Amino acid sequence: MPLSIIVTHHQTPAILKLCLKTIEKSCQGIKYETILVDSESEAETREIIKDKFPGTIIIPFKKNVGYAKLVNAGIKKAKGRFILILNADILPKKDSVGILLDFLQKNSEVGIVGPQLLNFDGTPQFSTFRYYTPWTIICRRTFLGKTKWGKKEVNRFLLKSKIQHPISNIQNGIEVDWLMGSALMVKMEAIKKVGLLDERFFMYFEDVDWARRFWENGYKVVCFQKAQMYHYHYKSSDKGRGALDLFFNKQARVHLESALKYFWKYRHKKIKIQSSNVKPNPKSK
Repeated sequence: MPLSIIVTHHQTPAILKLCLKTIEKSCQGIKYETILVDSESEAETREIIKDKFPGTIIIPFKKNVGYAKLVNAGIKKAKGRFILILNADILPKKDSVGILLDFLQKNSEVGIVGPQLLNFDGTPQFSTFRYYTPWTIICRRTFLGKTKWGKKEVNRFLLKSKIQHPISNIQNGIEVDWLMGSALMVKMEAIKKVGLLDERFFMYFEDVDWARRFWENGYKVVCFQKAQMYHYHYKSSDKGRGALDLFFNKQARVHLESALKYFWKYRHKKIKIQSSNVKPNPKSK
């Protein structure tokens, strides 16, 4: 089996149905399996899968166990040499899956590749990043992000000086520190070396941590903009309260808790990864 597609889902059956339909259209000519990992699984979702997508493997969880545990459960079940991890709110454009698969097959040094994520109006989303620092969190959560120094840090984090918006014509992929976990294609052989996602992160920073471990194990993390996918990305934590989100918004608190876990985990390690230079990958074809 060349490809296993893991779809993580939490109680959005209408969006899930659309996601699975677009996967079928994008994967024509590719031999693949689909694994749905369903958080707080509902009977409605299971009925939709049984009726409309009977070949899909379902791994249901009664509780909301977090992104890392969902993905790990899918990886453990997967038979493919390559693993495509998608949130249910990702809609792949035609041929995007094949483009990513071809890229990974041709680039032995790459462990993770992600597509360019788009809003539904075709505008690009920021989905490629440099590593967080504590200063990044402060700038993105408080008024300091509007200062000269704060804006500089946010721009560094979002790679604004390197990633062109709208979409650039980079043909060979761009090395980045980490990619948003909503859409990633990974080599199974690399996962066996690097390990599964760290389930101590319930939500947020599990993708940052995973990408960092890939770099530490000699694998590159790349955004390949020729592959494009739509992403329904609702920022529920963005309510305009800034630092007050920590008092009013649960997701903001979870984000901070995960940040603290991340910085504690790497407290004795210096970042030695060269990905922050962000340069085209010369070996890509």
